Amino acid sequence: MVMGFSNSNPAACISCLSASNQFSLPTSPFKSLKFPLFWPWEKVKMGPLTVSPMGFGTWAWGNQLLWGYQQSMDSELQQVFNLAVENGINLFDTADSYGTGRLNGQSEKLLGKFIREFRGEKRIQDEIVIATKFAAYPWRLTPGQFVQACRASRDRMQIEQIGIGQLHWSTANYAPPQELALWGGLVAMYEKVQFSLLSMGEDQMEIKNICNSLGIRMISYSPLGLGMLTGKYTPSRLPRGPRGLLFKQILPGLEPLLVSLREIAKKRSKTIPQVAINWCISKGTIPIPGVKTMKQAEENLGALGWHLSSNELLQLDYAAQESPQRMIQNIFQTK
Repeated sequence: MVMGFSNSNPAACISCLSASNQFSLPTSPFKSLKFPLFWPWEKVKMGPLTVSPMGFGTWAWGNQLLWGYQQSMDSELQQVFNLAVENGINLFDTADSYGTGRLNGQSEKLLGKFIREFRGEKRIQDEIVIATKFAAYPWRLTPGQFVQACRASRDRMQIEQIGIGQLHWSTANYAPPQELALWGGLVAMYEKVQFSLLSMGEDQMEIKNICNSLGIRMISYSPLGLGMLTGKYTPSRLPRGPRGLLFKQILPGLEPLLVSLREIAKKRSKTIPQVAINWCISKGTIPIPGVKTMKQAEENLGALGWHLSSNELLQLDYAAQESPQRMIQNIFQTK
């Protein structure tokens, strides 16, 4: 679970991105694709915020160990950002710990840079919502320390205000007092859960039902299971690095689910990732698939503008239950 919040104290600098932000807008050579015109204006309410039905995750923007980031990728990442916002995406998920080693915080720095250099309509720029997360380091024990973390994130992005501030992981399982110390002054709650066709167990469904009853919009992270639901990988064709070890354990047991995803994708002239992401949207959540290439961005955008039928949802639910393997769950997940 990732707990997101806004704070009524302006010193905490956690609120919607202000329309008063002023940016210098240099020329950008990037052009957007032309997608159907009815869906970029589709938005959903998340507390006081209005966001796109899908956001983009930026975990890979700075992470060398798991995602192979290199600074030479920054030009394409900027193209990805521009393509996204020009086609209706206004929610971007990041964190103060995204980036490895000396690149810690790189994801936030890149997002801020791309916002400042965006050359499109000012209205589009003003509507961007940044959801960042503050790591629950052992030395962060008070609301004031999280305010400091928020200010540091704001400074890295060089924006006036942050849309959503979140506790990166719950400490309730191992240090409840640390989590309790953060509740003072909180006025809104957002729930982020590892939720996908690989992560739809009893805990996830219980949390989702509670969110629905309370009117809380759930954000579903890892909707493609770190790439296992893309159809790109097989037990004999695995990604490099740590993901390969995980995929080797799980992929052999996913055939029933992957078969159903392929069948629905073929029938709808969609791709497997588009179907998997749309399943999350059709379940009433806001998925935030990670993206680091133009191909991925274009494909993810194709998950919008349509909905799986009730029969297709049932087919996928059943196939997921029939697949003997599940995604390894977040050990910090709480009910």
